[in-house]
Amino acid sequence: MDKKTYNEKVKQTAPKTDELRTLIPAFLVGGLICSIGEGFKDLYAYLFPALKEAEVGSAVSATMIFLGALITAVGLYDKIGRVAGGGSIIPITGFANSIVSPAMEYNREGVFYGVCAKMFTIAGPIIVFGITASVVVGIVGLFL
Repeated sequence: MDKKTYNEKVKQTAPKTDELRTLIPAFLVGGLICSIGEGFKDLYAYLFPALKEAEVGSAVSATMIFLGALITAVGLYDKIGRVAGGGSIIPITGFANSIVSPAMEYNREGVFYGVCAKMFTIAGPIIVFGITASVVVGIVGLFL
């Protein structure tokens, strides 16, 4: 089967999605997650005025990662993801979900061969690509 025939077959059999029905929940949930992060930023800046902006940002990131991991552990993040799609994956809470979810799934195989070996199956390539891209951009920026 050639590429053209394959693409036509996929187009015929793939379910049609209503873009508006997927974009609105993604936008609202993603915005809500980011608003919660901004709320923590304001709270930490108010409670700890001696912290620098970068330190507050680190505390907010750690808090959001913890919350994403917690919500994944209690089984809510998958339900949110079904409704919100990319709106729940793109924020930093989605990163926590991508690590905790496989760790929970492979927990029955043991700590080493299950949790440790499978924990980065989803997030690992993203981390590698992110580091590689940042190095390439840094080198290009150095010479420009």
